[in-house]
Amino acid sequence: MRRAIAVLAALAVALPLALLAAGQLGALRGTPPTDLGVRDGRLKPPSATPNSVSSQAALHPDHPRREQAHIDPLPAIDGDARATIAWLATHLETRPDARIVERRGDYLRVEFTTRWLRFVDDAEFWADGAAGVVQVRSASRLGHSDLGVNRQRIEALRAQLAQAAAGRTAADEAGPPGTGR
Repeated sequence: MRRAIAVLAALAVALPLALLAAGQLGALRGTPPTDLGVRDGRLKPPSATPNSVSSQAALHPDHPRREQAHIDPLPAIDGDARATIAWLATHLETRPDARIVERRGDYLRVEFTTRWLRFVDDAEFWADGAAGVVQVRSASRLGHSDLGVNRQRIEALRAQLAQAAAGRTAADEAGPPGTGR
């Protein structure tokens, strides 16, 4: 009995350490998708598993996770979706967990990497000029569930974008320095 407990205790320590080592060595990065980008005004559909979000989930009526994967698009700063893409790129360049893979005036593809296990999530942002918003898709490469990480990340970016837009509005209302407004 003591031996069985000792073996279980050793496994309880060894397995998490092995998982951490695998992650740090890049074994949990997954393979980058080859089918990302905008095609016919659409980003790739959300994953069939609970590890992605998409502002265009409703465009796929037969998708099994359409409702669960839905997330609102990001609002455009001052109605300018391309300016919002530029803000996202500038903001994300400073984050240690983000790496910009592709950047165009109307599109941004970013890889987000978790700190300890080094899982990679692929995020896309597209300036949808016709709708006046930034469409977004974010999905984990590996695993069945992301425990809500992709949704939390996009919602945090939404909050940061709102703060930036509010600061911009306040500065615009104040007028140029020295005008006394």
